[in-house]
Amino acid sequence: MLLPPVDVWLLVRERPVPLQGATRELADALGVIHGPGFAVWHTDEFVFGVREGKLILRTLGGADVPAPKVVCVRQMPGSMHHDREVSLLRHLERMGATLLNPLEAQLGCRNKIWQMQELAMAGLPVPDTLTYATAPLEGVVRTPLTIPCVVKSVTGHKGKQVFLAPDAELLHSVAGALAQETPHLFQEYVSHSHGRDLRLIVIDGVTVAAAVRTSRDGRLASNIGRGGAVTLCLGRYPLAEELAVRAASAMGLAIAGVDLLFVSDDTFTICEVNAVPGWRPEMTAVTPAITHCIDHRLKAWTPSEPEWA
Repeated sequence: MLLPPVDVWLLVRERPVPLQGATRELADALGVIHGPGFAVWHTDEFVFGVREGKLILRTLGGADVPAPKVVCVRQMPGSMHHDREVSLLRHLERMGATLLNPLEAQLGCRNKIWQMQELAMAGLPVPDTLTYATAPLEGVVRTPLTIPCVVKSVTGHKGKQVFLAPDAELLHSVAGALAQETPHLFQEYVSHSHGRDLRLIVIDGVTVAAAVRTSRDGRLASNIGRGGAVTLCLGRYPLAEELAVRAASAMGLAIAGVDLLFVSDDTFTICEVNAVPGWRPEMTAVTPAITHCIDHRLKAWTPSEPEWA
């Protein structure tokens, strides 16, 4: 059995997580625009591989699924596994689908030190940052580090696994309690931005939304999902908007959320770049900008052979 082809997918994380917030808004808009030419798929609905020398994609029930023309990915890169979600995205790209964002760009955003590498190589401002490969963490924290510093997991997301180490004693005392599965990075503390940052949404090289996010309780992280307040401010910080566009371009992202720290009231450094940004309902320009971005990729799409078995 071969399912009918569909032009546009929204690919989301495994069930039973329901579509929420920005993802739900985007799915509803794409459904209106593309009708039966749009589908939502979850990453746990497929098996995929090679059969008779051709790439195949199938449902768990055995139906063959044609690759779409465009896949809008709403799976956080930080939570992806190379041998699971990344393999599926790579498979879709090899079957001829255009990913938004491209897999290579998503992988660059998955690791925070990879981001710092790319942004610094592009000549963009980033905080001083150190990390390590296979050195023991207890030894790393005894190297000369600038204190205070911000400590993050290299694959953390949504403001999780982030804390401020105000002195070397605390850093040494907690090193043994930190997760060892992935490295951490030690980043310059930008005191002027404590408890606040500037989130900008960039779509196809245009900043379409901006907001200052502020912690409600004095905490370092200001993510909305962790209780932060938001004040929309598109147009208030033109230099920041320009910097966000350059950061998205440096990371190869068509759809990006760029988080900037306030070095002063009108100068900024890049905290991180997100390949799957969320946005507030009042940021009304974001969803139309993404649907236009998808339409542009549809018009530019050309078939590759073979697409599916």
